[in-house]
Amino acid sequence: MVLASFHDSFGYRFFFLLHILAILVAFAPAFVWPVVTARLRNQDKNAGATLGKVIRDSWNQIHGPALAAAGLFGILMVVLSDDAWQFSDPWISIAFVLWFAMLAVVFGLLPWNERRAAEGNAGAERRSAAFNGILHVLLLLMVIDMIWKPT
Repeated sequence: MVLASFHDSFGYRFFFLLHILAILVAFAPAFVWPVVTARLRNQDKNAGATLGKVIRDSWNQIHGPALAAAGLFGILMVVLSDDAWQFSDPWISIAFVLWFAMLAVVFGLLPWNERRAAEGNAGAERRSAAFNGILHVLLLLMVIDMIWKPT
C-alpha cells in the first residue's frame, strides 16, 4: 500500500512535524494579537505606537517567515510522499493559491497597514482587523483543503 509507505519514512514525518510547528508559529498571532491589542488599547490609549511596532516586527521577523517555511515544508512533504501525491493534484494546487494569498496578506498588506496603525490612523486599525479576519478565513480554507483533499 503506497499510503502506508510514505507515512512511515523518517523524512516525511520530520517535515510533517516541522510543517505543523511552523503553522502554529505563523498563525498564533492572527488569533492572539487582536485580543491583546484590544485589551492594551482599553488600558492605555497611548499604547498604539509601541504595540503597532511590536506587531509589525513580529510579523516581519517571526510569523511571516514561519508561514513561508510552512509552505516549503509542505512542498518537501509532497516530494517525499513516494508519488502518493503529485504537484498536479488539485488539492495541492489549491493549497499553493491559498498559501500565496496568505503570503500576500502577511508580507504585502499587514506591514504597511501596521505602520499606519502605529502612527495612530484609526482606519488602519480597522483594516488590521479585516486583514487578520482574511487570514482566519484563508487558514480555514487551507485546513479544509488539507483534510478533504478535493480532486
